[in-house]
Amino acid sequence: MLLNFDDIKNSIIEGDAISVLLGNGFSQSWNAGIFNYKNLFERADFGARHEAIKNIFSKLNTFDFESAMEKMLATASILEEYDPTHVLIPQIRDDAERLKEALITAIATTHPSRPSEVARDGYRSCREFLQFFDEIYTVNYDLLMYWARNQNELEPEGFRSDDGFRVEQKWRSHGTNQNIFFLHGALHLFDTKISVKKHVYKTDGETIIDQVRNNLRENKFPLFVSEPSSTQKEAKILHNQYLTFCFEQLGMLTGTLIIYGHSLDASDKHIFDRIKSSRVNNIYVSLFGPENSEENLRTQANARTYLGKPTISVKFFDATTVPLWK
Repeated sequence: MLLNFDDIKNSIIEGDAISVLLGNGFSQSWNAGIFNYKNLFERADFGARHEAIKNIFSKLNTFDFESAMEKMLATASILEEYDPTHVLIPQIRDDAERLKEALITAIATTHPSRPSEVARDGYRSCREFLQFFDEIYTVNYDLLMYWARNQNELEPEGFRSDDGFRVEQKWRSHGTNQNIFFLHGALHLFDTKISVKKHVYKTDGETIIDQVRNNLRENKFPLFVSEPSSTQKEAKILHNQYLTFCFEQLGMLTGTLIIYGHSLDASDKHIFDRIKSSRVNNIYVSLFGPENSEENLRTQANARTYLGKPTISVKFFDATTVPLWK
């Protein structure tokens, strides 16, 4: 029988560190119709290669951008073994890059424009959830968690968090109490090549999403890790000072970690390896729907494979018992 969220809260020993890793289920619990690959695929524009790339997705029977990218790059690598000069190799790799750009643009296009599109009661519930944790890690690109943590006029009173950004919205690696970590980047983050900065709401009414969309029109992309494999994701992370810092913090975890809304797919194995190397001793993984569904059995198997070791206890809880966005 699955645990519920109250069981976990009651099991925490006073003084122990408790952290959370948020997956896409965090955003889907607010609106599953927006934050899913099928919706993004339908809104994506692949430019001059639009029909051809749509047909590739159809033949792969998927809406998953990362899965499609991985298979395309694997095809290019195989072709390279047969004929390094084959004309299709650069075409396939170029199409894979188109997927990455189309994914970012589709997320920005479909994303809610203003924080007011989320109900105040939803923010209150979300903030109650977030307040429970000493550190918050997320692999989501959207702004929902960012918006929720900044609704400081709402309950719970006194809830504050630190994303490490300071004067001129520049990120500082030291001298802050950063406890919010965007492991794969986010829509509101961008790299100037000198520093990592964030977009904020402007007094003239220009929203963060407005700024992101304006940048995309100029081919200026947010800080995103959308590579298809864990190895490629880690390589991208290690080439950026902000992402590297967030990634390294995972290896310093102690106490209890809650993983909410993540399927524990192999494409994020770099994250699980880092967690496994830390001093965390209790991990609770959320499951949505029947405990023994095919998807949940796969998640449970992955959790035990990627996170299990003698010093770590891995248990599972019912995602619906978290009063999120309600």
